[in-house]
Amino acid sequence: MNAHFSRRTIFLILWYIFPMLVIGAEREISSAPPPQWWKGNLHTHTFWSDGNDFPEMVAQWYLDQGYNFLALSDHNILSQGQKWVSLEKADRSSSGDAYPKYLQRFGGHWVEIRGSREEGNLEIRLKPFSEYRALVEQRNRFIMIQGEEITDGADNGMSIHMNATHLGDLIPPPGGKTVKEVIANSLRLVQEQSHRLGRPILFHVNHLNYKWGVTAEDLVGIIDNRFFEVWNGVDDDEDPGDAEHPSTDEIWDIANTLRMATFGAPPLYGLATDDTHDYHGHSETAKPGRGWVMVRARHLTPESLIKAFHRGDFYASTGVMLKNIDFDEERLAIEIEPVEGETYTTRFVGSRRGVNVEGVSRRDGEGNIIRTTLDYTSSEGPQIGEVFSEVTGNLPTYRMEGDELYVRAIITSDAEPAVPSKEFPFKRAWTQPVGWARWIESESRN
Repeated sequence: MNAHFSRRTIFLILWYIFPMLVIGAEREISSAPPPQWWKGNLHTHTFWSDGNDFPEMVAQWYLDQGYNFLALSDHNILSQGQKWVSLEKADRSSSGDAYPKYLQRFGGHWVEIRGSREEGNLEIRLKPFSEYRALVEQRNRFIMIQGEEITDGADNGMSIHMNATHLGDLIPPPGGKTVKEVIANSLRLVQEQSHRLGRPILFHVNHLNYKWGVTAEDLVGIIDNRFFEVWNGVDDDEDPGDAEHPSTDEIWDIANTLRMATFGAPPLYGLATDDTHDYHGHSETAKPGRGWVMVRARHLTPESLIKAFHRGDFYASTGVMLKNIDFDEERLAIEIEPVEGETYTTRFVGSRRGVNVEGVSRRDGEGNIIRTTLDYTSSEGPQIGEVFSEVTGNLPTYRMEGDELYVRAIITSDAEPAVPSKEFPFKRAWTQPVGWARWIESESRN
């Protein structure tokens, strides 16, 4: 009897105490968490501009798919203040899906409406950032970061889009005579706000080949700009280039080589993003889940993530996942997270010292000059964006030879992405350029 009572007592104690221990462990904040990889997307649209879903629904999708951070970056607007969307517009852009799904998921106690269907003036209130972030954020699992897509155009007719992430106030598009001037003006406004508010803000240039808007030469001289999209998930934004225009990968290598060889400046870092607009399966153009970044940081906070971005401690992906990236001045070693049945090919790409930096205009089939990145191909000597090595397997390594301006890796699987794109059929990942710091430092001392 006593033994039975003793076992029963122990069971009851454990039954009551164990959940409290688990809750206590979840509440405890570690003083020294180890660095880990956080998955996020920095380019996303909602009904606040030209996306076709409500911000909470968009955030819920990314949370459900295992993302850790998300920036909603609508065009020239922050999700602040009062804004309503008409049911007619919501139905038109989502083929009637957005509002019923929203109402079913979050209920009438959350969804706010005015007007009526009968009178044809029903409107739904768009929740601002301060409300939807409180609804979806979870410590050490998922955070929202306020963003804006600064959407602008130059006096020469070219279109330029740039994202600013972790804003406090709206950045109005500043304009400019040229693409380079628009980017520089926008970056200056972001830097001024960052200084005024005392918060880091990440600035990056979007989809370079959209309407063939941004060239490598546009990016070279803006030394303070360190980020751009090497992959944007929207189909038909011309990331792969064509017979007359280089791909975003080629532009990356040209811009980095010119920045280092001409200005002694650090390289650009490349991001992958969704640029999502379409959430209901009616269009294949701008679906979620096509591109993201994996950032290695100790804390899931905007400040910690942005510091890691500036260290270059992240990679871009459309499906290939990496366990580790290690560089020690002698070698770049990568450990791929293997998926059964997939084969991985890694190309180590870069430029060597002494490479040609005198470009010539590209021409169309009729000999007319095209406004695009210049051609730097030379008849002899090292080439920009040379493939130093190609390796098959899960543990690719490149050993530095000593004359590389930088080296980066492009890892390609033979499997299709979870969300396919007609612009490229296989999963990929891009690491950031390494091996450049010693060369830049030595040049600055001369």
